[in-house]
Amino acid sequence: MDDLISKIRDRSAVIGIIGLGYVGLPLVMTFSEKFTVIGLDVHKPTVESLMKGISHIQDIPSSILSKKVGKSFFPTDDPSELARCDFMIICVPTPLAGDRIPDLSYVSEACQTIQKVLRKGQFIILESTTFPGTTEDIVIPILEKSGLKAREDFGVAYSPERIDPGNRQFSVSTVPKVVGGIDDRCSDVAVALYGSVIDTIVKVRDTMTAESVKMVENIFRNVNIALANELALIFERMGIDTWEVITAAATKPYGYMAFYPGPGIGGHCIPLDPYYMSYKAKKYGFIPRFIETSGEINEFMKVHAINLAERGLRKVGRRMRDSRIAVMGLAYKKNIGDPRESPSIDIIDELKRLGAEIVVFDPYVPTIVTDSGAYRSEDSMESALKDTDCAMFVVDHDAFKDDRIPSLFRMMRNPVIIDCKSIIKKSSEITYLGIGKINDA
Repeated sequence: MDDLISKIRDRSAVIGIIGLGYVGLPLVMTFSEKFTVIGLDVHKPTVESLMKGISHIQDIPSSILSKKVGKSFFPTDDPSELARCDFMIICVPTPLAGDRIPDLSYVSEACQTIQKVLRKGQFIILESTTFPGTTEDIVIPILEKSGLKAREDFGVAYSPERIDPGNRQFSVSTVPKVVGGIDDRCSDVAVALYGSVIDTIVKVRDTMTAESVKMVENIFRNVNIALANELALIFERMGIDTWEVITAAATKPYGYMAFYPGPGIGGHCIPLDPYYMSYKAKKYGFIPRFIETSGEINEFMKVHAINLAERGLRKVGRRMRDSRIAVMGLAYKKNIGDPRESPSIDIIDELKRLGAEIVVFDPYVPTIVTDSGAYRSEDSMESALKDTDCAMFVVDHDAFKDDRIPSLFRMMRNPVIIDCKSIIKKSSEITYLGIGKINDA
């Protein structure tokens, strides 16, 4: 381990990063400022694109990536290249399988790949979001199939990723990094590694503590969004504008943090992490009712958005089955091109099941794949809205706040507007219904 500290200090350490997606590639860019980085991805087209200096991640400009490829960053789909690495950081997806059961197959496969090349003196770090105990109970047993022993022959730590796609204020190097090793020595090595490229390191007791930190961060957001959503359902019935209430409450300078309602939650963490924690809690004989209820409320908001569309269409004498509906926004949050777990996916499928004709538009997402098929974004808002009966604004992209938007509603056959993110101005020219708003119908 002392040798690893020396290599970090003299910048001779070789860093391997497994998984070159939304987490892995930004980490590559950060470490490649000071170290040689080998990036492994099993998706050959991704590797080929990266080798040409072409980025597939919105936050990583190709102009910056291309300056590092072949110099400090070497993308590959050959696992044997990992043998050259002193550190290997796992940044693979951790999705949900059927019945919302954690799917750790990508983590297991990454560990199996590593154990085939593992040698004494290497150090393994898991960054993939997962429930407490994964590092000790899943990662280490697979790695030790190599015949080597954790702590004695190789080091292990966990450090939860904190990537926020589209965030221009905080980068990998400026967001504090939580680190926990399987013992103090491993923690110190991991702290030294991340501390060489990240401003602030937060050392915690062990890997389970570090894994739990990630769960808490995103369950906190999930629960508070659910509270805002439930209040929106209540306030709608009372004729109160939820958005005005929350905005006013946010003026209190202490003891309150604003969360806003919407059509559900998306992304690679918030919709998944509560179920990872719930799964693990049940293994200990505890039913996490609060966590599970928040997930149910947030899931219901997609149904509520569709119910609003049906109400609006009825008001103008239309049925869902006879209507042409524009789904405006396919990303999981504003101003990014990431559709993972986007509420729009389930909304599109349900609208299709109800017999509606669907058109979609997103300035950042060219296509979206759902159970009912693949949908290509229209070229413009004009083409998306033309001759539609209803427009559902699911995402609050800045492009949807353009002053000319109201004039485009005149292109619709029946301008029924479903505003899921409080971005459209109510007017007498449209039938307006919004989540948490004072509605027309």
